Amino acid sequence: MSNQDDPKGAHSPSGDSLSSGEHTPEHPHTEVPADEHVSYEPTNERDGEEIYSHEGDWSYSSSQPGNPVSLTPSTPSNSGGAPPKPPDPPKAEEPEPDEDDGMLRMSFLEHLEDLRKRIIMAIGGVGVAFVLSLLFSDQLWIFVAAPAVTALKNLGVNPPVLSMISPMDGFQIIWMKLPILSAVFLSSPWILYQVWLFVAPGLYPKERRYAAPFVLSSAGLFILGGLFAYFVAFRYGLEFLLGMGLNMNIRPMVSITEYYDLFVDVMLGVGIVFEIPILIFLLTLIRVVSPSFLVNHSRYAILAIVIIAAIITPTGDVFNLALFATPMILLFYVGIFAGWILVLRRENRRFPWKTFFKWFVIVLIAVLLLTLIAAKYYGYHMQNSWPFLAK
Repeated sequence: MSNQDDPKGAHSPSGDSLSSGEHTPEHPHTEVPADEHVSYEPTNERDGEEIYSHEGDWSYSSSQPGNPVSLTPSTPSNSGGAPPKPPDPPKAEEPEPDEDDGMLRMSFLEHLEDLRKRIIMAIGGVGVAFVLSLLFSDQLWIFVAAPAVTALKNLGVNPPVLSMISPMDGFQIIWMKLPILSAVFLSSPWILYQVWLFVAPGLYPKERRYAAPFVLSSAGLFILGGLFAYFVAFRYGLEFLLGMGLNMNIRPMVSITEYYDLFVDVMLGVGIVFEIPILIFLLTLIRVVSPSFLVNHSRYAILAIVIIAAIITPTGDVFNLALFATPMILLFYVGIFAGWILVLRRENRRFPWKTFFKWFVIVLIAVLLLTLIAAKYYGYHMQNSWPFLAK
């Protein structure tokens, strides 16, 4: 090999060439393979010593000009002078399983099996709540009959009691149907949690974190709807219905069966209607609808809400219809607002919560001030029944 391969010349072996199969006297065990092409290039410099390497698996170093040159293999060579075996190529990393496909991995039979499991778990929760409700059946009936008793007292009907037409009415209502209704309300968080477990596998991991807010808000809205129906809508509507024939010599005599059926229809109907925000949020979560779409078609939604309110309203007057429809319309826009918050999170945008809460507090204070002014200058006062603010 000529000195032209040495970039510095002076550090190359002077006047000597390292031919195939030869070794130096100073290093008798250093031998270049016959089929090895050697080219020297400086690769590093350490304490005045330059280390050279070539494109094969050999390198040599020289401290100072004229010093012996050491030629060493960088990797052990195979027996017989054969070049070393090249290293195995790095194994390709196996792609991690896509955790976003979720429910797509489940077959149709697995869907049915999961649905059966969730139904059984939900029924089990209702059964436990039913047993607990049986222990307080008497207190539950007094609570359910309170709106009727209050309405009859306000209308001057004496005694303000309900009637049992059939001997089995008391057993069926107080010991069977009423505990079932109470069990449904008490176990509603558990039922909604099972519904979420069935739907969650088809969602993205980021969206599955909404489990706890979904269960709490759904159960809270359902119970809030029942309380609104019990303390506001049902009481006012019942008093309106029972007082329609008093001035025409009609004495109301209400059967506990008919009263309970009406009570259940109103309680469950309003409770389900109060789930409108949750329904809109879920539809936005699975990308079936968008807030902009709902706002653009809100007039059709309001028409449907009024029709539903007319069905569940216990009376046929416009006032009770508005009493049911107004909260439903407000809940519809609350659902749109929740869906909009979800869309902002998907787009990595933030909602101006500080500005929102500032205006919310301002509006709340204004409402309280108007209430105090009405109570002081116009003789209004608060009461425990609807309309809560009366003279």
